[in-house]
Parts: sequence; C-alpha cells; structure tokens
Amino acid sequence: MSPSILGRKVGMTQIYLEDGRAVPVTVIQAGPCHVLQVRSQDRDGYQAVQLGFEDKPRRLAKRAERGHVAKLESKRSKKLSGAGVELQAKADCEPQRFVREFRGETSLEVGATVTADQFAEVKRVDVTGTSKGRGFSGVMKRHNFSGQRASHGVKKCHRHAGGTGMSASPSRTFAGKKMAGQYGNTKTTSRNLELVRVDAENNLILVRGAVPGPNGGFVTIRETNKVG
Repeated sequence: MSPSILGRKVGMTQIYLEDGRAVPVTVIQAGPCHVLQVRSQDRDGYQAVQLGFEDKPRRLAKRAERGHVAKLESKRSKKLSGAGVELQAKADCEPQRFVREFRGETSLEVGATVTADQFAEVKRVDVTGTSKGRGFSGVMKRHNFSGQRASHGVKKCHRHAGGTGMSASPSRTFAGKKMAGQYGNTKTTSRNLELVRVDAENNLILVRGAVPGPNGGFVTIRETNKVG
C-alpha cells in the first residue's frame, strides 16, 4: 500500500523556498492515526487497512463505536468465545471521529500508529475531501454559462439557461443535462499536488495549491498514482 494518512485541513498560507520563491501552500494536520482493522483476502475478500483520526469523547460515542476500537463484554462475544470463534483484535484506543479504509497490501498491524513522517520521500500526493456546499445554484455559477445577451429585447432572463427541449424526438430531456441544481458538498479529489514540506514533529503536511473543503474539514492524503 502506498503511503496514506487521514488529516484535517488547517488553512492556506505561503512559504519561501530555498531559492527565494514564495509558493502558496495548504497546511494539513496529518495524523497521528490509529490502525483500527486490517482487511485480509481470506477473511474479507480484499486487502485494506482501516485508519482512524482524532479521538472522540466516549460520552459522545455510540456503543458500536466504542466496541469497534476496544473490547466490550456482551452476550454475543461470550457466546462466540465459548464456541471457539477467534474474535478480531482491537486497537485499544479511544473512539475515532474520522474513519476510512485504504486498499492494498500492508505490513501494519492493529493497534499501530501511522504518522506524517512516512511522506518524507514522497513528491506528490492526492488529497480527497468534501467540497464546500453552495446550495441550489444557477447555471452561470454552477456550470460557468455565459447567460443570455444583455441587448434590446432580452427581458428579465439574462442569467437563464436557455432552451432545454429536445424537440418532438426524443421529446424528453436527457439525464445529465447541465442545468441548475445542487452545487458542491460532494466528494472531491485534488490530484497530483506537490508536497512541499513535511513537519513530522508537529504532524503537519504542506502541499502546494488548494485542497477541497473548508478549514477544519477532514481529508484523506495518499501518494499519487498519476504518471506525468
């Protein structure tokens, strides 16, 4: 599995490189992350590692969330143990706010900790987050339409989409037509971002360019697989 980690977007700033150039960067708090589960081909049908980021107070966590990371006594667990069924290992940590899986073969074990120093030799990364929600938006804002002409005879429809009909055949509007609708609040990935600096001591990663989502939003970071 390529280097992967969970984090939280801190915000944007600029730093100076050794040659004196100023570059805009996004600061991401990356880890530390707990390894909650390790998926195997034999048991789960695929290989992956499940990471958790940021402790969640136990008073706010559901019983299922607490039982996911630590052993809880229950009738079901006692019944399985009595039948000789081997229970899955637990990370023995606090419940986590942000949990995600990364596919691929890994040497990590349940209970281990993943930190930002694994990106020391990585040059470029993919960052995935949830984009800012902009509500119900028109076609000019959502799809960058130019709108109607602002000339004589165009009355109160300057920002309208225009005709969307399909004539008598097929006499319907095809799915996927660019029209007004929900804009933002979707899973978005910024590909092939340059990794400028890794501050392993403070668990910070600085990438050049913008990252989807608001300041404080959760993101996933992994080494890019994009060539060129």
